[in-house]
Amino acid sequence: PAEDEKERALTPFAIFHPGQTVETHAAAPGCQVEEFLGCGAQGEVYRVRTGAASFALKWYYPHAATAQQRSVLDSLIRRGPPTACFLWPIDLATSSATPGFGYLMRLREPRFRGVVDLMKRRIDPSFRALATAGFELAHSFLQLHSKGLCYHDISFGNLFLDPDTGEILICDNDNVTVDGDLRAGILGTPRFMAPEVVRGEARPSIQTDLFSLAVLLFYLFVVHHPLEGRKELAIHSFDLPAMTQLYGSDPVFIFDPQNRSNEPVPGYHDNAVSTWPIYPKFLRDLFTKAFTSGIHDPAHGRIREGEWRVAMIRLRDSIVYCGNCGAENFYDRDSLKTPKESGICWSCQRRYRLPFRIRIGKNVVVLNHDTKLFPHHVDEQRLYDFSSPVAAVARHPADPERWGLRNESSQSWFLQTAADPSPVEVPPGRAAALVPGARINFGPGEGEVRD
Repeated sequence: PAEDEKERALTPFAIFHPGQTVETHAAAPGCQVEEFLGCGAQGEVYRVRTGAASFALKWYYPHAATAQQRSVLDSLIRRGPPTACFLWPIDLATSSATPGFGYLMRLREPRFRGVVDLMKRRIDPSFRALATAGFELAHSFLQLHSKGLCYHDISFGNLFLDPDTGEILICDNDNVTVDGDLRAGILGTPRFMAPEVVRGEARPSIQTDLFSLAVLLFYLFVVHHPLEGRKELAIHSFDLPAMTQLYGSDPVFIFDPQNRSNEPVPGYHDNAVSTWPIYPKFLRDLFTKAFTSGIHDPAHGRIREGEWRVAMIRLRDSIVYCGNCGAENFYDRDSLKTPKESGICWSCQRRYRLPFRIRIGKNVVVLNHDTKLFPHHVDEQRLYDFSSPVAAVARHPADPERWGLRNESSQSWFLQTAADPSPVEVPPGRAAALVPGARINFGPGEGEVRD
């Protein structure tokens, strides 16, 4: 936005100026400062160049440039990033002319936007993009936590996403520490900290990260905080005691089915009121558990990263387009009276027709005009493999009313239908007809088409 650019142009260079050099351990003879990018509580960030490559340099203010922080950086650089989604510290940086230190990390591409842009409606990702972002978040933090590391400060200030694809980047990873390290000074961001941290009864841990992750996911999908309802409106002075009560000593989920004291109020919490019913029951059930059992019984009630990961894949596979207005809806098979029951579009309030679905094992995928199947859909041994599509929905070239599933893999499938129970080979590049009851043997797995 123009206002952000104007603010950046007026921001003075407090530490470095363009053309100055910083020394690094791996990138000899060092990096040249090119441009000021921004600043935060801990330090300033610059674009720097070494050879033909550009990086981001975070340089700490004196109060943050501690021996402990340098030790943390050394450890993180040696470990390397858990996934490519983390803008992880790559190399330590020092300067003979400037006291202190900093570190290099990958630059964030311009296509990635902050979640604040989503909160302010500057971007409008599709549900598919949001589900993809949710999956990448859950998967990334699962990998981080599996290494025994705690992030401490999961919040939408540390997340960027591509609104077109749902790809994410996680920044500010220099505060990551080993789980249980009591020396870590970062408690988290207000509104995202687990209730026990707000009350001063616990330090950040993997367990409290799980609560913060649930809050961040709720923000992504509902564009509202899960604990800000009627109780928030009753607060006249939003000071520290009030925040401690709302988020720590007396937190109540705004959609708690057993306690309606903090329900959202129409006219004040319209994002929550209008958005919550759009999502399928399985996702609403997870959020409900996260902010009811997950508050009162942190050890057993919190949603694990793997559960979120499964839910985000299922959410992607449940998307169905309204044939009247084109809006994305969800095939909510847990709430339907019959499998063939169509839904009412949340956008235009008209009934839409369900397309074919295919059941592969325990999973059901809605076959829209643009649906693709990936290795993880047809082979349970290749979990969460999005490397390349193995199938794509395609219209018959001579009859637009007929649809098929085109073989995008390198091996033949075999198709059986009620009209022709003998297996028919479907070689790569050809399509299997989508008719009710058709069975497609993909090799490692088999699917049944349903209408």
